[in-house]
Amino acid sequence: MNAFTEGDHVLVRDDYPPGHIRTPAYVRGKEGVITRALGSFLNPETLAIGRDGLPKKALYEVQFRQKDLWPDYSGADGDSLLIDLYQHWLVKT
Repeated sequence: MNAFTEGDHVLVRDDYPPGHIRTPAYVRGKEGVITRALGSFLNPETLAIGRDGLPKKALYEVQFRQKDLWPDYSGADGDSLLIDLYQHWLVKT
């Protein structure tokens, strides 16, 4: 089940659990906007440790302003970065 829809503002959990984590550290604790739902997939974080990856997790494309990610970014205000993130890493703001 998808918890988010296009245009929702989300916060990436600022968490650093051990193991194979697919969420880049530079987006943790940052706010982005859902641009689209990509479907549900086996959880790569549990697949990496030999489990079955179930239940499947919803995956989203999330857009971040570059200036929000890197304070010293000197590019244009409208520059952004798209990252695919799993639902369990996102909180609606």
